[in-house]
Amino acid sequence: MENIKIATAQFENKSGDKAYNLATIERISEKAAQQGAKAIAFHECSITGYSFARHLSKEQLLDVAELIPGGESIQKLTGIAAKYDIAVLAGLFEKDKEDKLYKAYVCVDKNGLVAKHRKLHPFINPHLIPGNSYTVFELESWKCGILICYDSNIFENVRATNLLGADIIFMPHVTMCTPSPRPGAGFVDPGLWQNRENDPTSLRLEFDGMKGRDWLMKWLPSRAYDNAAYVVFSNPIGMDDDQLKNGCSMIIDPFGDIIAECRTLGDEVVTTVCDPKKLINAGGYRYKKARRPELYGKIISQPHKSEQHVIWLEIKEDAEKK
Repeated sequence: MENIKIATAQFENKSGDKAYNLATIERISEKAAQQGAKAIAFHECSITGYSFARHLSKEQLLDVAELIPGGESIQKLTGIAAKYDIAVLAGLFEKDKEDKLYKAYVCVDKNGLVAKHRKLHPFINPHLIPGNSYTVFELESWKCGILICYDSNIFENVRATNLLGADIIFMPHVTMCTPSPRPGAGFVDPGLWQNRENDPTSLRLEFDGMKGRDWLMKWLPSRAYDNAAYVVFSNPIGMDDDQLKNGCSMIIDPFGDIIAECRTLGDEVVTTVCDPKKLINAGGYRYKKARRPELYGKIISQPHKSEQHVIWLEIKEDAEKK
């Protein structure tokens, strides 16, 4: 493998306005290509918008969703990829010929669809069906994977995708700045966004604190570090329906270090080089080689119980009988 330059982006999408969102995707993709990027990643449902879907009926969601690869958005992305010679990764709602609905994220190059991932843990709308497989594909000789938002909160999904060969894992999100039982979580006042030019400091304090980036830093770098993989995180900035999002799209290397991050209070793209030498020099590479799955394979495969030691005792008794 050789070095590859990757870009991640943030922008304020418009709910249900595919034409606007695709035009923004094209504008930012052009900028990334000018900086030498071979691929650019946008956020979850970047083509359609996300949070507004929680209000939609099945019929309304079917109107928003598209067939993949036959839909117009994939054709448009293919045109963008061909025009600027860059692979484009973006998200939308998918429907199949039986009107089943999925949350999808695609990679498209100048030849068309390269990969499609269906979100394993969708929840924004009850009519969405979970995907049931991991996604690994090749991009410029690199093995890549996709996990959409909550998929990557479940660390087993990240490990499984990495063990299937993915050294770059794209993690598109629409996250942060929402209520949660965790301390410090909550919405950010949309008024701060409207007043960002006059008072960027107050907005940045909210965006970077426990409602936003500080929470992200509790777990996202560990996904890269533990798996010795590059993590490409993308997230919208600005209003997504009635919810304000804080962006901070970033790329994290196998050492768990942030090597590129969007920090402006608006649309932005950043690029960085992924170096294959880091994949084997990082600690996570040694950790994977030291694994002993015979010790914990059965434990990890068990459903969660509040008293986890019960599982261990059951496995121990089963082993003793054999």
